[in-house]
Amino acid sequence: MRARTLLAAALLGLAGTLVPTVTASAQTPTCADPTAPLTVEEQRLALPKPAEVLSRSGFDRFERVFTPSLCLLPNTRVATAAIRAQGRVLWETAVARAQGRLPAGTLPVTDDRPLYWARLQLTRALRQWTPSFPLSPADRAALVDALERSSRGQDSISYQPGVKRILVSGFDPFQLDLDIRRSNPSGVTALALDGTVVDTAAGPARIETAMFPVMWDPFAAGVVERTFQPWLGRIDMFTTVSQGRVGRFDVERYNGRWRGGFPDNNNLSSTGVIPIPAGVPTVTPAPEFVPTTLPFAAIVAAPTGRFPVLDNTSVTEIPAGQTIPVVSPTGPTPGSLARAGGGGNYLSNEIAYRTTLLRDALGLTIPGGHLHTPVLQFDPANTTELTDPVFETNQLDIINQVRAVLVVAAGTLQP
Repeated sequence: MRARTLLAAALLGLAGTLVPTVTASAQTPTCADPTAPLTVEEQRLALPKPAEVLSRSGFDRFERVFTPSLCLLPNTRVATAAIRAQGRVLWETAVARAQGRLPAGTLPVTDDRPLYWARLQLTRALRQWTPSFPLSPADRAALVDALERSSRGQDSISYQPGVKRILVSGFDPFQLDLDIRRSNPSGVTALALDGTVVDTAAGPARIETAMFPVMWDPFAAGVVERTFQPWLGRIDMFTTVSQGRVGRFDVERYNGRWRGGFPDNNNLSSTGVIPIPAGVPTVTPAPEFVPTTLPFAAIVAAPTGRFPVLDNTSVTEIPAGQTIPVVSPTGPTPGSLARAGGGGNYLSNEIAYRTTLLRDALGLTIPGGHLHTPVLQFDPANTTELTDPVFETNQLDIINQVRAVLVVAAGTLQP
């Protein structure tokens, strides 16, 4: 209990309460194996820009407390509770920062990158941890999973009575080997909107959000269904969100049953039909395409912001009786095989396919589907700095327009 109390006190201190924090010092015990293998994502922490993100936002303080505190944990049960608490504090702090309730440092207040890189510091510490008690590989993986879930808001979704309930998802930054500075506007939006209440034509609506990794394996293991399934029967609308094309929003009309193999954040690929985990409600036989039920006509017609919003009906398919994929601009044709939904065949399409398939498997008719945001761009003259005025304006404009789209969509619900 003492170890759990000490770690909990440290974590509460990080969240800004008047609780003493544990800090590393020359006398702090160490219990780590620096030679333990890391993921590709975690290896990128050695690059200069992640360290700059963490120091300029102040989010480097999480690892400074978490790593030495691991040495105090006496068993797996206490470790699970403490690590889950750490993840929750990291998520809640990132949300509070994005919503202006905590100091932002010298990076944009809405930035998603501090959360992303801080989480990786903590998962790295867990992989290198040498505890004082036996810890099997499966137990260690479960601890990493507990940290992932709680630091992504996946296990803290909550609504109050008397409001419409909207569930929104975002993604981590990706394609970091091309530009390590990247932010993901869907993650930015998730932090900015989590727990907020908006006024709609159907009454007030509360938005809850969760973040997802840009990795194939967790999706195959059911991270999307595990998060969405408990809530789909209790919410009024859901929208998965990701970064899409330059200069435009897209409401993706059709989501396809195909993984295209593009490398994920661990530089792993996966090609083939989207695998549905055992025990998850599904539709049999699996449909090649699953449509959105978002009110796309109302969304497209509304003045929601500076970027155009398009109803994207295009898909890539192999028509019935043929073998070569073709683009069908008006949607799938009868009997065709999916090779890309409107949102492509990467993880943005996959989260949309999984959630809309689950909606149909549960027999629900609630509005739900995928929204692609514009690419979040830096000033073209900025090739080295973490932020600039153009970048910050683009972040805010995308957040505000996603919020406006959700207000329009939720306004079509029954009061």
